[in-house]
Amino acid sequence: MIQSEKQVYLVCSGDLRLSANQNCWAAQAGMEAMLNKAIEQEGWTVIRAHKYDEEKKHGFIDSQRMGIEVFKNIPVDALLIVAESVWQYTHHVLAGLTTHKGPIMTVANWSGQWPGLVGMLNMNGSLTKASVAYSTLWSENFADAFFKEGLTEWLNTGKLKHDQGHVKDFNLIKIPTDEHQTGADFAARFKNDKAIMGVFDEGCMGMYNAIVPDNLLHTTGIFKERLSQSTLYARMLQVKDEEAEDVLKWLLNEGMSFNWGNNGDTELTRRQTLEQCKMYIAAMRIADDFGCDTIGIQYQQGLKDLVPASDLVEGLLNNAERPPVYSENSRELYPGKALPHFNEVDECAGIDTLLTYRLWNELGMSGENTLHDIRWGEHYKGEGIDDFVWVFLISGAVPAAHFANGYKDASSDRQPPMYFKMGGGTLKGVSKPGSLVWSRVYVMNDKLHCDLGVGEAVKLSDEETERRWQLTTPQWPIMHAVLDGVSRDQLMARHQANHIHVVYTDSKEQAHKACRIKAAAMDGLGIEVHFCGNVEMS
Repeated sequence: MIQSEKQVYLVCSGDLRLSANQNCWAAQAGMEAMLNKAIEQEGWTVIRAHKYDEEKKHGFIDSQRMGIEVFKNIPVDALLIVAESVWQYTHHVLAGLTTHKGPIMTVANWSGQWPGLVGMLNMNGSLTKASVAYSTLWSENFADAFFKEGLTEWLNTGKLKHDQGHVKDFNLIKIPTDEHQTGADFAARFKNDKAIMGVFDEGCMGMYNAIVPDNLLHTTGIFKERLSQSTLYARMLQVKDEEAEDVLKWLLNEGMSFNWGNNGDTELTRRQTLEQCKMYIAAMRIADDFGCDTIGIQYQQGLKDLVPASDLVEGLLNNAERPPVYSENSRELYPGKALPHFNEVDECAGIDTLLTYRLWNELGMSGENTLHDIRWGEHYKGEGIDDFVWVFLISGAVPAAHFANGYKDASSDRQPPMYFKMGGGTLKGVSKPGSLVWSRVYVMNDKLHCDLGVGEAVKLSDEETERRWQLTTPQWPIMHAVLDGVSRDQLMARHQANHIHVVYTDSKEQAHKACRIKAAAMDGLGIEVHFCGNVEMS
């Protein structure tokens, strides 16, 4: 690529919440300084397309309207970098990116401090869904060879390709006939029976990639029931205090701990927990009213200004063993079963959570599953491990079945005030060691796709776990994950979402077999499937 003026424009999308943008700005400014230095060393000039706001005390694009106005002043054919060191709302910049004609590159800093990697992966998945061409890069200090070589290639050509040799398309692979038939038969029954996905308001936090168009969803046999979070709030007001107390008593009897304090602005309070118990009851009652097979609560817009966080609720819903909930006429709801919940109304995860829960149960395994943010990771050596270990972290939707001793290993901490001003606790714990299948459903070229592979949740020392928590978000449940045959950079280059789905199996051999069957089931639903990493084919 030859340009008369070697200029690169830079934008950064931020949060919608002022407190988050203010708290995270210092990290973004530090990241941009390192990035700008690396670009200038290549002989290029960085033009920041929007200024630091002295009144707001941050320099992020913090609304869709602002993003549209900013892009009006960016030459349509300019080289453009979207730089992220924080969680961001993709729709703030999506409108401008969809009409930009020049090369686009998304960049994140390799840090767990704020969810910058998570934000960039959401941006990537959204651009893929929107059929916008882009390149992507990441770095800890923007001085390593991997980053510098990639930056040079992109500046000179406007394109950057990463190694994706770990990917094998399902339609080019032959798996055992009986397993293929098992998956296909499951898919046929699933589509014939049909299922209802309860959606409490779409588009959480600008996650365009998390909205599945109805016409694509319907081909899987799943249909949306569009629900309102205002209805959830209204239903919470109808739950009796003693009903909430019964839920809390059940959890305490199971050994769960709550780190309560007295200052609701900064500490978890008993009142906040009881409000969450009411939300749990209200959500199940609404799901029952509409016959929902899976539900997703948005929370971050609307409910965040009214009630404590939904995350404890989501963890309880995802577990088969949970406090019983009764209708107003004393009928137990979903007895002995999970009501699979997809965090942040990620409808791609909603497809995955329902299919996985049912398929695993049919295969004689525990079906509790969850999504996690791909937050960060480092190579780790010790405790018999010598591998790259990911930090998978989500705000509280992990089922207690993922902890070694269930609720006894679960605690509830107050959510960070800058994101959750009304408080509320998590369902915090350390995911137990064991074999797993991971996956991600996403939209590309107006079709549903699914990447999946196998891996292992590993046990790290208490000290290392605490260190990783402190480098990320210590209030949230954590999984130390190793993905078989998928390197750090391969996952980052390929993955089309901030979220990754995980479910346990009883052995490594079973993980490979279940992965193959799940792939056949996804294929049977009309989803284009891709194996990632070392998945054995027999």
